[in-house]
Amino acid sequence: MAISNEQRKAYRAIGHQLNPIVTIASNGLTEGVIEELNRALDDHELIKIKVSVGDRELKKEVIAEVLKISKAELVQQIGNTALLIRRNPKAKPNLSNLKRL
Repeated sequence: MAISNEQRKAYRAIGHQLNPIVTIASNGLTEGVIEELNRALDDHELIKIKVSVGDRELKKEVIAEVLKISKAELVQQIGNTALLIRRNPKAKPNLSNLKRL
């Protein structure tokens, strides 16, 4: 599902208020990080993650791997922070950032 420019703009506005939920450090994508990432996407739908792994190319590779594993879409990346979205029709309204904000 491709994100339209209008949707991307709305998601960025919501994401501006969010803090990173998952941090991926130099030890990379461990099983625990992947589980937490999937749980956060299921609950919140729109999340920020922080990727602190080194240079730009490695950061791009890690984010691409995160998108592939989680089946999420990248809304925006600025520096070490990425905004991801994965729609969940069964998300609880009090947890979903899309429905709450």
